[in-house]
Amino acid sequence: MDTFLISMVSLGVTGLFLLGVPIFLVIGLWIVGVSLVIDFTLANIGVTLFEGLNFFGLLALPLFILTGDLINNAGIAKRLSDFAYSILGWMRGGLGMASLGACGLFAAISGSNSATTATIGSIMYPEMRENGYDKNFAAATIAAGGTVGIIIPPSIIFIVYGFLLNLSISDLFIGGLLPGLLMVLAMQFTCWYVARKNGWGHLIRFDVVRVARNALGAWLGFFAILLVIWGIYSGKFSPTEAAGVTAGFCLIVGLIMYPLNKMLGDVQENESQKKQLTRALVVQGFRIQDLPALIMRSGQITGLLAPLIAVSVVMQQILSLLGAKVFVTEMLANLGGYYPILFACMLIVLIAGTVLESLPNTIILAPILAPIAAGIGVDPIHFAVIFLVGDAIGFITPPYGLNLYVASGITGIPYFQLLRYIVPYLLALLVVWVVIILIPDFSTILLTQDGAGVYQHAR
Repeated sequence: MDTFLISMVSLGVTGLFLLGVPIFLVIGLWIVGVSLVIDFTLANIGVTLFEGLNFFGLLALPLFILTGDLINNAGIAKRLSDFAYSILGWMRGGLGMASLGACGLFAAISGSNSATTATIGSIMYPEMRENGYDKNFAAATIAAGGTVGIIIPPSIIFIVYGFLLNLSISDLFIGGLLPGLLMVLAMQFTCWYVARKNGWGHLIRFDVVRVARNALGAWLGFFAILLVIWGIYSGKFSPTEAAGVTAGFCLIVGLIMYPLNKMLGDVQENESQKKQLTRALVVQGFRIQDLPALIMRSGQITGLLAPLIAVSVVMQQILSLLGAKVFVTEMLANLGGYYPILFACMLIVLIAGTVLESLPNTIILAPILAPIAAGIGVDPIHFAVIFLVGDAIGFITPPYGLNLYVASGITGIPYFQLLRYIVPYLLALLVVWVVIILIPDFSTILLTQDGAGVYQHAR
């Protein structure tokens, strides 16, 4: 009888999900419905909701979101995009490749896929259109580039994964570095091939002076990236402390740069080289009056993610009581062998990613699949990267494909119109995913080992 009622509850909330009810409410209603069916005390829901968020490491979540908004409003993201284009603009498809490179650079500060897609898309999409790119391909390129937002450290989703599986968040960040770079390179190659085949994009002459000038202009972005990576990798501060330091740095820079930028005034053709150099070093910045709206926007995003984490932790608890972990473990164990089980885990992640956002996907599936992978000898950091790269690919797979919706929103192109143009990028990322699975060193080579052969955070 319980099985029938649970099935009815599940079908009911699935119907609500298909009607567009927010996933937070869908999961919450399922928890309440199943708790009533199995006579599980509802008082547990309130306690677990609180404990699910009562974790110091999760403080990095709103701080990295705020960092992304700060660097965007300060004009640092635009400088990073200009630098990438000055390096790649001489190649066919160079502006598209630069957009993907800019996504990688922005991801190294923001840690969010949707923020990466929205920020770089709003900057680079108009330029790609003016540069002769097909509008659908340009929008698809931005959507694909946003996938590295949760892989290249710092990553919001790695923080959540480490919290759930009790893994070092620093190790997870380091493990995601090379796979993230490989994803960017694979997408850049795809962009070059498609643009070359269709003759899209205007070429610019490679100019060392322009590259040097744009590199100088992007110095604040590079400093913020190096600050995060150095601080975490050297062990000087934890990921949460790194998020606080980076957000504070971007806040101070934005406030200082605004009056300096106003003092320099408009660009003049006959400016001296000294003044041109000074102008290159000064970004747009923002006013102190802009901070309330900026912080509110970051708070709204955090307000969407935090409740989702809380209810997903409760859902994970209910699924454990229902024996979901045991069921999946027994089902996969029947496959036998290292690669059959690992590829079956990949398939589950990929299918779930087509209908679920990365956060509930991670919170629901990671605690079930990670122990299974560990049981067949997969390194925990390696599996975390495998899992989350699959999660990232879900951002451009229909029918959900969050990045496609974000790209559609900022470009005005209908969602379904982008599906055909996202396919080359999807294939490239799937190839990268397989390579990461077959070569564990991509995830673990930057980590040191102790005498027992266990990967430890380098200090």
